[in-house]
Amino acid sequence: MIRTLFSSRSRKVYDFHGGIHPPERKALSNGTAIVPGPMPAQLILPLNMHIGAPAKPLVEPGERVLKGQMIAEPSGAVSAAIHAPTSGTVSAIGPRAIQHPSGMDAICIVIDTDGKDEWIEHAGVADYTERSPGELVDTIRHSGIAGMGGAGFPTSIKVNLGDHQRVEELVINAVECEPYITADDRLMRERADEIIAGINILQYLLNPRRTLIGIEDNKPEAISIIKRACKGCDIDVRVVPTKYPSGGEKQLIQLLTGKEVKSGQLPAQVGVVCQNVGTAYAIKRAVIDGEPLLSRVTTLTGEGVSQPGNMEVLLGTPVRDLLLHGGVDPDNIGRLVMGGPMMGFTLHNPAVPVVKTTNCIIAATLEELPEPPPEQPCIRCGSCADVCPANLLPQQLYWHAKNDDLDKAQHHNLMDCIECGACAYVCPSHIPLVQYYRYAKAEVRQQAAEQVKADKARQRFEARQARIEAEKAEKEARRQARLEANRKKKVETSAPSVDTAALKQASLEASKAYKAAVKAAKAAEAEGAANINELKAEVDRLKAEADKAKAAVRDAKDAGPAAAPTEDRVGNLKKQVGEASTAYKAAVKAAKAAEENGDDNAADLRAKADELKASADKLKAELRDAKASAPATTAAAPQADPVADLKKQVGDASSAYKAAVKAAKEAEENGADNAAELRSQADELKAKADQLKADLRDAKANAPATPTPAPAAAPADPLAELKKKVGEVSSAYKAAVKAAKEADENGADNAAELRAEADRLKAEADHWKAELREAKASAPAPATPKTPPAPTDTPKAPETEAPQALKAVDPEVAAKRQKRLKALKTAYNMAHKQYKEAHAALERGERNGDIPAEELNAMERKVDKLKGKADVARDALDALVEEAKADIRAHTGKDLKTLKLEAARAESALADKQRELEQQRDNASEVNLEALSSELQALEAEAQIARMALKQAVEEQGLQD
Repeated sequence: MIRTLFSSRSRKVYDFHGGIHPPERKALSNGTAIVPGPMPAQLILPLNMHIGAPAKPLVEPGERVLKGQMIAEPSGAVSAAIHAPTSGTVSAIGPRAIQHPSGMDAICIVIDTDGKDEWIEHAGVADYTERSPGELVDTIRHSGIAGMGGAGFPTSIKVNLGDHQRVEELVINAVECEPYITADDRLMRERADEIIAGINILQYLLNPRRTLIGIEDNKPEAISIIKRACKGCDIDVRVVPTKYPSGGEKQLIQLLTGKEVKSGQLPAQVGVVCQNVGTAYAIKRAVIDGEPLLSRVTTLTGEGVSQPGNMEVLLGTPVRDLLLHGGVDPDNIGRLVMGGPMMGFTLHNPAVPVVKTTNCIIAATLEELPEPPPEQPCIRCGSCADVCPANLLPQQLYWHAKNDDLDKAQHHNLMDCIECGACAYVCPSHIPLVQYYRYAKAEVRQQAAEQVKADKARQRFEARQARIEAEKAEKEARRQARLEANRKKKVETSAPSVDTAALKQASLEASKAYKAAVKAAKAAEAEGAANINELKAEVDRLKAEADKAKAAVRDAKDAGPAAAPTEDRVGNLKKQVGEASTAYKAAVKAAKAAEENGDDNAADLRAKADELKASADKLKAELRDAKASAPATTAAAPQADPVADLKKQVGDASSAYKAAVKAAKEAEENGADNAAELRSQADELKAKADQLKADLRDAKANAPATPTPAPAAAPADPLAELKKKVGEVSSAYKAAVKAAKEADENGADNAAELRAEADRLKAEADHWKAELREAKASAPAPATPKTPPAPTDTPKAPETEAPQALKAVDPEVAAKRQKRLKALKTAYNMAHKQYKEAHAALERGERNGDIPAEELNAMERKVDKLKGKADVARDALDALVEEAKADIRAHTGKDLKTLKLEAARAESALADKQRELEQQRDNASEVNLEALSSELQALEAEAQIARMALKQAVEEQGLQD
């Protein structure tokens, strides 16, 4: 009858491979009209009820919303908006159970409804052809429309293909092939005109060559009504045979057009766009009526439902409210399914909400949908391959998925599986094939995401290594050029000079000869020798020569730069110290690498590193002795100042203590034998520094007051002088740090000396900062000048005021530390990932028992080695973070936790004062309001200062991430 009725409009219908004919069970719900769903007390709206990025909330808890108001906006190209289905108050934004087979939680917006159903102002477009396609696409995107057939792909993406893609066929999916579901059937029977209006909008947007509607022949009423609604339209209604899964996108395209969408292709690549009838209906309501997607038609069916049928349900309605509204007896439900019996999933929590893709809820009895029988071994019958609509090999996919052989599963086109369940339906062994495929797909996606991360990390690492090598080559070239220039300069500027060392040696030898002659003369006189007079004459002659040699030495010293040999010795020692230190660092690095890799020569390398360290320490001691014995270059020493001397000693002791702490830390990290000795030495230096600080305080207290000259115009401001001093010393310290870094990078001979000078300047800067803090604390409060009344508007808190200790931030230091932190994080993540993968492989091998014992032992060694590597990277990362925190504490006088607490307390006090002002605004007097405003202004300034102090401290140490 159907074939005769539509013979005038019928066209050729093709076929696809496989398919099954399960019991339809549609008569339970397709005989009654669509009725309104319940108005629940609470709506739960997940932010990810569509494919793509979750929406971004636009509301806060406690905010009242109206029906149709956008409460979450799209957060990416593939995303969709969410609107309030009715009026009410947002009570929470947080994790709730959502529509997922695992029952997982996700972020949801929870609205407590008020029953008023108040709309926002809204209006549609009477003539959509007056709008450009881009404007209509934007309307669809911000109306939150996603595929209503079950996939949930944002519609705005599918209707915005661009000029380069020509659409040959627009296919409207009205098949609804899965058993039980009748939502689209009732929608076509009751709202056909609105569906056709939505299809016309799709035609305007896509401009297809032809438009096809595919309907299964088990819906004669819907076919008749749609046919009448299509009169006068260029829409072709095609009736297809009832076969599951005819409603699959690729299967329907093949049925209606004969085109096959190949593996890895999208329908748009063969010139076809497919949309659901429910989606077309939602597009009409969004464009013409101005209503965003707030509800959908959902089938409530099953033998556990006393009144099965179709309801227009508000999005976010909990399933339990829908069941209660449909007269479902909870005691009579054996199984609750969201979706159809073939592609749906069991709900274990009825609090899950209805979302944009929820087309059916089945409340079935135990007899209707019994629990599946136990899984049996595969008998290789091949029935699954016969019914697969995607023309795959389900049996092979099953074996590969079960054995975690994902590469072979992908080789058999695992990702083309549409999870229709036809293979599991016909399997005589009752194997849950679809669950195996879903698991394998999830693993493939996870591995792909991890591979993308690993590739990015590898690219960053390779780029960094190339950059480091280029920098090393450039530095080496600069160093060689500098050495060559210095050699040329020495040759050009070399001139004859007095050899003070030779003069000293000659004076020493002359003195020795004189003393020997005196001794011989005394012995001859005692013995009464005959040549006593000759010996005395020789003594006088040698004494004259010795005096002459001493005079020559004094003249050479007074003549000026006569210490070239000494300077050459100091320079040579500096060079040797630099080379020895470089060799020691390289040896330590090689030893660490050998220990991480488990090499056999790790102990030898560590012993070699210790020998090089001892050699470097010996050379450093010789360098100190050479410097101490070198002649002074200053003309005259200043008058002794005990306080200044003590300050210098305190600075030197503090620098020595910090250097000792750093050396002890490195020794402990490297597992050196002298770590305890270095820690003990650091403790001794700390005690010495504390004693010197106590002596300095006593000296300051006992020092006589020094008269200061009378100022010319105004009395001197001690705070300003201290600030100036702090600025000068801080600038000098930064310049010294920069110079020391450049020297280290360039391999200069004076790098160690510059680093010591930087440490001394840092100690001096810390001292002056402490002086400034004490002066600020003891300074009297400045008199407040009379000012005109404050304006009514609260002035903005100053943005530049911050503690003096944080005024100077070295961006180069922060960037380098942040770069080191990122590098260490990447190294740790990669090492930890490798360890996890190796450990998982080992566990699988032990569990399966198919790997030889020798190979298992090798895998265990590899796991231990990778774990050690990950632990080393983690320890290095923790040490760097702790070093940054220690620097924050040394630089600001407070630790990071204290800075965070101060900022949080300031923000809390500011928020409390703002609430107090809002509460008192309508009732308090103007005087009280003025006082509250002043207090609020002060708290805003304090909060801003605390925020900036925390921000600058974090940025200075490179801890932004």
